[in-house]
Amino acid sequence: MGVLWNMMRNWLPARPAEGSAARPAAKTESDARDRPQLNQKIDFSKVDSPLLAYRRSVTSQCGEDGLIEKIVELIEPASRYCVEFGAWDGKEGSNCYNLTQNHGWGGLMIEAAPGKFRELQQLYAGNARVATMNRLVDFDGANALDRLLDEAGAPSEIGVLSIDIDGNDYYVWEAMTRHSAALVVVEFNPSVPNDVRFIQAKSFEVNQGCSLLSLVELAKAKGYELAVCTEFNACFVKQEKFGVLGVADNHITRLYRPLQDGRIFQGYDGTIHIAGMNQLLWRRDFPLSSADFQVLAAGERTWGDAQK
Repeated sequence: MGVLWNMMRNWLPARPAEGSAARPAAKTESDARDRPQLNQKIDFSKVDSPLLAYRRSVTSQCGEDGLIEKIVELIEPASRYCVEFGAWDGKEGSNCYNLTQNHGWGGLMIEAAPGKFRELQQLYAGNARVATMNRLVDFDGANALDRLLDEAGAPSEIGVLSIDIDGNDYYVWEAMTRHSAALVVVEFNPSVPNDVRFIQAKSFEVNQGCSLLSLVELAKAKGYELAVCTEFNACFVKQEKFGVLGVADNHITRLYRPLQDGRIFQGYDGTIHIAGMNQLLWRRDFPLSSADFQVLAAGERTWGDAQK
């Protein structure tokens, strides 16, 4: 959790530190091909969910604590047991800290990084309701989520499951088959457009995440509906409980707009243009322009049927 969250805190462009070397400006061709009269991304969709009125953060990243409180109140889960991984230090950016500390929930907190796990242990020392594990949740084998839940004595029906491991979130939830959760909060890549199916390679050597659309489709296959989204977390509830939320339309375009909803398109002459993405989202010191995407040299960008 911590790595992505720390990168996302202030994702708008920042000035380079004094004395630091700025990235060289992108090489551009100085002609009309690279200077369109107008190139602007327009948002036609309107995000509209009644649940967003309940956003607030105790320790969560983007108001998830308030959303979780309200959804739990409405769906009345069978157990007051939450599971979170990566749990980090148990507090910073946590979606379960509020439940365990302020609402008396029990649960299981899993963190792979040894240093952060020590902080997690210290936080929950003496709290008999909450177990901690220093494990890397895997797709299968001894560290598969179902196996870890069995080891911890978790109920088969969890109240809240929070998944945030900066990459393989999709695969870990997909592999969970013997346990379920009344509410699942899972991270997605907020730079992927709503109409794109994207799932990274099934590898812990890759940190790319998945698109919200791919999670929505996985959720439906597992019997869940999208309830609400924050900047990069989606909340899913079981289909039989969705009606109590008061969400009239949960189409992806009604509940989410990507943080950087970019488009790439081509001119007749082969010039590549981009709109709606002027920087790398997690590397704010790297601006993007159409010049970065050109495949053809300027002299090769011609249109054979041009009227001159």
